Amino acid sequence: MRSIFAAGLLTLASCETSLDTINENPNDQASIDPKNLLTFVEKYTFQVNGDNMYASRMMIGTDGENSYQYMKWNDASFEVYTKGLLNTGKMMQEAEKRGNKNYLAIGKFLRAYHFFNISLKVGSAPYSEAAKGESGITQPKYDTQEAVMSGILSELKEANDLINTNDKIEGDIVYNGDALKWKKLINSFRLKILITLSKKNTVGNFNIATEFASIAGSQSLMTSIADNGELKFADAADSRYTMFNNSGYGSSLYMADYFINMFKDRHDPRLFTFAAQTTGAKEAGKAITDFTAYNGGNPTSPYSDNAALITAKNISKVNDRFYKDPTNEPASVLSYSELEFILAEATARGWISGSAKTHYDNAIKASFSFYQTYVKNQGQYFSGFDVNQYLATPLVVYNNADPLQAQLEKIMTQKYMTMFHQAQWTSYYDYLRTGYPNYPLKAGVAAPFRFRYPQSEYSYNSNNLKAALSAQYGGNDNINSKPWWLQ
Repeated sequence: MRSIFAAGLLTLASCETSLDTINENPNDQASIDPKNLLTFVEKYTFQVNGDNMYASRMMIGTDGENSYQYMKWNDASFEVYTKGLLNTGKMMQEAEKRGNKNYLAIGKFLRAYHFFNISLKVGSAPYSEAAKGESGITQPKYDTQEAVMSGILSELKEANDLINTNDKIEGDIVYNGDALKWKKLINSFRLKILITLSKKNTVGNFNIATEFASIAGSQSLMTSIADNGELKFADAADSRYTMFNNSGYGSSLYMADYFINMFKDRHDPRLFTFAAQTTGAKEAGKAITDFTAYNGGNPTSPYSDNAALITAKNISKVNDRFYKDPTNEPASVLSYSELEFILAEATARGWISGSAKTHYDNAIKASFSFYQTYVKNQGQYFSGFDVNQYLATPLVVYNNADPLQAQLEKIMTQKYMTMFHQAQWTSYYDYLRTGYPNYPLKAGVAAPFRFRYPQSEYSYNSNNLKAALSAQYGGNDNINSKPWWLQ
């Protein structure tokens, strides 16, 4: 993996900032205002990822075999090292020159977020020596997954200590410079990492349950959807919704029956915001709020079988707002709703005291509040809906006295139902660690535990890569090899 400083400069072209504002000091051409780098890295980080929607049994393709839908993916991408982490590092360097602790804190969060995700994808990864090409490290060593997770938890603890209300944050398109909201996101993300490691007792020097309880009991956390770690889109160049004008979304992407049926079974009106009526239902004049007007395809069936449902006019497309609306709802890396599900799970596991049901109910209410706030013309979908009645229905109601597995199934099912085009691969990772919800799989096809390393690493960093493969997976770079966090 090659870290080239020039990449940090070249990528600034997307920042929508004139070049004469980038260099504050004409005698120091390497000086870049950290606000410009923050804008770029936030845009890069807070985008919608569609690939996980197939793997998570939410969408299907009908124009060919999608590798994610059929659990046949291969290489990960290490693009994040140059586009995300290199620019984040440069932002932090410039912030240090200016003595601005808030850019450093946000940089530590962004580093933690990206290293967390790349390690979950592959296992061990370059971390301590990553993105240090300027220092002459062009072939970084691989740190163990445990070292990466422990390291980013430490960085987030440092970020929490650094964030303050004195240092100004400009160029912030996520929280508009609100340091307290960043503090809430930083601490909430610490809890997300810890709950993701629920199969382990310790990570580095951290006792996972003890650390979770300490953070939950003493630190600022998100308290409403106003605190969501999300990017709001704008109808302007380079600022529109990620899937806007995506031709595939308009032609060949349809809903998976596994996902749709969860909403139909619970009479959950969020379905109407995700899916379109079948052609047959439209022609029959069925109401948008008629649950029988929606049908999905089987994600384990050959794509030609699902294509036949199109001919039969009996399959729902993705709601056209996802590719026709330039703004749509915001995209989150961590929402208040997700945090409440995390707290519900931690309570059910006995990590913290309190009522898991209270957190679970709060999470669902927050999800409905999110869609009722951001989906346009939401009245046509939610008219007459009462969330408290919904929470009391048999398939939804939560019982603190249920066995742990029953509680986890309730939590993970509802958490899954909130993550259509949200939170990247979180639903898939929750499935890997808990088994819930129970994804349908084709006979003889296992759900992969990871991605293979990029081919570029074999070309440019082969010695370090091979050492990492040997230490983790017996030298085999296989998608079915189980990484440390799942052992």
